[in-house]
Amino acid sequence: MSQVVEQGTLYVISAPSGAGKTSLVAEMLRSDEKLGVSVSHTTRPMREGEQDGVNYHFVSRDTFEAMIGRGDFLEHADVFGNYYGTSQVWVRETLAKGREVILEIDWQGAEQVRRLIPECVGIFIVPPSPEVLRARLTGRGTDAPEVVERRLQEAADECSHAVEFDYLVVNDDFGVALDDLLAIVRGQRLRMTAQQVRHKGLLARLSAQG
Repeated sequence: MSQVVEQGTLYVISAPSGAGKTSLVAEMLRSDEKLGVSVSHTTRPMREGEQDGVNYHFVSRDTFEAMIGRGDFLEHADVFGNYYGTSQVWVRETLAKGREVILEIDWQGAEQVRRLIPECVGIFIVPPSPEVLRARLTGRGTDAPEVVERRLQEAADECSHAVEFDYLVVNDDFGVALDDLLAIVRGQRLRMTAQQVRHKGLLARLSAQG
């Protein structure tokens, strides 16, 4: 008799620029080996130090548009003239193997994913205040003042969609925010639907007592 494999969980994590999402997700992956991250497809040129299949799957515009036509993407977007997208086939195959996947995407991409995989778990990360967000964006020292202002305006729009997600994590203290994210993951693993598959034999033995 074939063994039943529990379905993996898809975590969709969004945040405005400057909220610390990328750093938190990187630490989640280091802290929990059961977690994996989806590698997006893109048409933008490969940058120095990047690797195909590691940072992104780099493809031509024609290839990407053919993939759109076949319905290959869970979500995709045109960002400043370059396409970015998440492979639906890879995500579904990975989840079917019982593995957990993190998608780092914006709220619009998250909306697309929810339509196709409604059971996904949405997490929105925010900074503790507008002032802290401004300080973080300014402190990078890489963006001109007008770029910082544009990012702040975009952040306001993005944060208005936070209520569409299942969980809200405030990144005031990095360690606390990381613990909150890992607690969400642990909580999902303890849900009855997952535990019934994982501990089917134990539940059967306990129920048969007496």
